[in-house]
Amino acid sequence: MVLLATGCYAGYAPVAPGTFGTLVAIPLCYLLSRLGLVHGILFLGLFTGFAVWMSGEAEKVFKKKDSGLIVIDEIGGLLVTLFLIPWSVKSVVIGFFLFRLMDIAKPFPIRRLETKLPGGWGVVGDDVLAGIYANVALRLAIRLF
Repeated sequence: MVLLATGCYAGYAPVAPGTFGTLVAIPLCYLLSRLGLVHGILFLGLFTGFAVWMSGEAEKVFKKKDSGLIVIDEIGGLLVTLFLIPWSVKSVVIGFFLFRLMDIAKPFPIRRLETKLPGGWGVVGDDVLAGIYANVALRLAIRLF
């Protein structure tokens, strides 16, 4: 359980564990890019549900709300960011930075989700919303540039 919640121990990185956890997501994002719309939505739904459950359990193990060791939420956030985005090195790099920006800056109402939702819902919910914001921003960047 700790293995998955910490993104294969990326959450134990001494600095920027969320960034390292986001990097772990890239191979899963590639796999998601190979799925069609229906299978992709199904995968995202199952992954998000699993991440919510796993995060809630990990909070109990680490005895801390939204412990920095838990990075499965960042993995889910990058999956949402790159969902249905044409796969390229450029889109992955820009999506990665947009997601980290949204996750760190937490524009309204992202922080509210993090603090108001209980257990794993709060851990994962803010990253999913940050991923949605980053996905929209990435789509705009692709269209403009």
